[in-house]
Amino acid sequence: MELLPRSPGEFGSARYWDRFFRQRGQRPFEWYGAFPELCPVLHKYVRPRDKVLVVGCGNSELSERMYDVGMCEDIVNIDISDAVIRQMQERSGSTRPKMSYLLMDMLQMDFPDAHFQVVLDKGTLDALLTDEEEATIAKVDQMFAEISRVLQVGGRYLCVSLAQAHVLKKAVEYFSQEGWVVRIHQVASSGDKQQFVLPVFLYVMTKFRKIPGSAPQILEICLEEQDKPIRMESAERLVAAVKDRQHYALLCSQISKTPCREQVSLDLCDKESGKPRYTLHVVDSPSVKPSRDNHFAIFIIPQGRETEWLFGTEEGRRQLAASAGFGRLLTVALHREQHYEGMAGIQAELSGKVMELAPPGLPARQQVPFLSVGGDIGVRMVQHCGTSPLSGEYVVEDVKGDGSCYFRRLIFLRNRNVVQSEARLLAPTSLQGQKKRRKDKKKPSPTEPPGAIDKSYLCCEHHKAMVAGLCLLGDPDALPGELAVLVVGLGGGSLPLFVHDYFSQARVAVVEIDPSMLEVATYWFGFSQGDRMQVHISDGLDYVAKLAAEAPAQYDAVMFDVDSKDLTVGMSCPPSAFVEKPFLQKVKSILKPEGVFVLNLVCRDARLKESVLATLRDVFPLLYARRIEGEVNEILFCQPSPEGQRDSAELGARARALEGALRQPGRPWDSSYALADMLQAVHIL
Repeated sequence: MELLPRSPGEFGSARYWDRFFRQRGQRPFEWYGAFPELCPVLHKYVRPRDKVLVVGCGNSELSERMYDVGMCEDIVNIDISDAVIRQMQERSGSTRPKMSYLLMDMLQMDFPDAHFQVVLDKGTLDALLTDEEEATIAKVDQMFAEISRVLQVGGRYLCVSLAQAHVLKKAVEYFSQEGWVVRIHQVASSGDKQQFVLPVFLYVMTKFRKIPGSAPQILEICLEEQDKPIRMESAERLVAAVKDRQHYALLCSQISKTPCREQVSLDLCDKESGKPRYTLHVVDSPSVKPSRDNHFAIFIIPQGRETEWLFGTEEGRRQLAASAGFGRLLTVALHREQHYEGMAGIQAELSGKVMELAPPGLPARQQVPFLSVGGDIGVRMVQHCGTSPLSGEYVVEDVKGDGSCYFRRLIFLRNRNVVQSEARLLAPTSLQGQKKRRKDKKKPSPTEPPGAIDKSYLCCEHHKAMVAGLCLLGDPDALPGELAVLVVGLGGGSLPLFVHDYFSQARVAVVEIDPSMLEVATYWFGFSQGDRMQVHISDGLDYVAKLAAEAPAQYDAVMFDVDSKDLTVGMSCPPSAFVEKPFLQKVKSILKPEGVFVLNLVCRDARLKESVLATLRDVFPLLYARRIEGEVNEILFCQPSPEGQRDSAELGARARALEGALRQPGRPWDSSYALADMLQAVHIL
């Protein structure tokens, strides 16, 4: 039995629908959206005394169910198929006396103007608007005009639809331009998701008198799990929001049937603000043998630790999932702009949503555990928010690390998953008292005392490697002696501070293009200037060029730790102009003959990285490289003379000698500063 049309145009043909319903017989045909799913939304917009028109009724049970539950009885159903109208008259005529079925074309209705309070359409618009040809659009315009004519002011056009992009766009644009209020509901699904994947939507178009001029459009979306609608600023944003829900439904369907070959990432947004609240990663571990209790688990990443390698990289999450011993692990990162009511609150908020991402084969009613480090959601306190014309929006935040340590971080919000600068706190009193004030949503004042910074501690592994590279300078027995060091890129100031404090005769010049960063480093990270530490607010390119022209060969070490503002390039540190050959030749010229140029390179583009390395080799005869484990960073040590080449044994001896000189009685020294270990993995390029 062939029920499908030969062409989309047959959906508008009475002959096709007569044949369809004769062949199908008495069985009700529901395009999508059964009554139990639609009822919670329909009852908000259909009142018992309303006069309701159902266009393109077919043999759906929707009108009958509405009648039977007392939602509304004065219902007129129309369709262009004589066969289905006869069928429905026989089926409902005697049992539902106030409801009628009429043979009528909705494009040319016989009803007087303003005759109905509600027009209900279940799939009819979708069936008519099969393409965007001129003839099709003309029919849709005629349909909308007739619906508008027969509706009273204040009446509602309720359209059940799959919300294909061109269908939704047409309906939203037409009625919003007519001055109607447009609201889109996502219908909660209770049907067989294996059979029907796409979510169903209900358009609610409320008729208002058109106001001359440019009255503001009222466009809203109401998602299945909430009652409060969200206002959208444009038709484009409304269509995009619906598209996001459709993509999410397809994703859930896909990963509920088959394991994920690659990690899946998605954001769950706050219902009121629309801003991301949770970032989820779905990680499957094929090596884990499934049993009843290890199918699925949720891992809440403590606040402030989402940038750590274990949680912030694909390989780290893969190892986390394997060590946890679950076939599918869903990691959940918490956003700094949001407020959370502890682990129990997060679990209550996420329990329903995360089950939509459950793996195939999960036993029915299986309890899914929520995991975390230490059993809590961590601690994060935003101490300061600011905006810089050069760096954009940024935050200074205090977080609790692994164990009892607390850290202060500088984050540029344009790249919010990267810690720009970090320092360990000595006295985190404000953080320790945060839990008592958790319900106080008032932001901390930027004038509060920032807390003591542990200036002896380097948090970043690449900073430790950069310091270790100073052992390449001259006679190791003379270190740490008088040194002239140029650091390009201030950040929080921890690298130049460490060089200044531990190399007690060093003169450190810092170049920073952004004056806002000097303020942040000074107030929030304990940075200070003095006789041996000077900051120059300048573009590093201009500053080095000026030095090369006026005072060459004056620095023992030049260190570049400067980020790129251009996120479209596959190299985030340094900006590409800093590794062009003419500029690198200027860097070489300001170095002393036995000096060292230390570069923090962060490059994900393999071809671009090879090009940078080739340029460095052209300029500097001697080039060492040190990869930072678990990170993209690679530290390059460049020397202007090939005569200084040293093997790994000599490098280790020089590093141990430098470490011994730096470790003085009464001066704190962390065990992780094993400079020889830092240079073990160094290789010559």
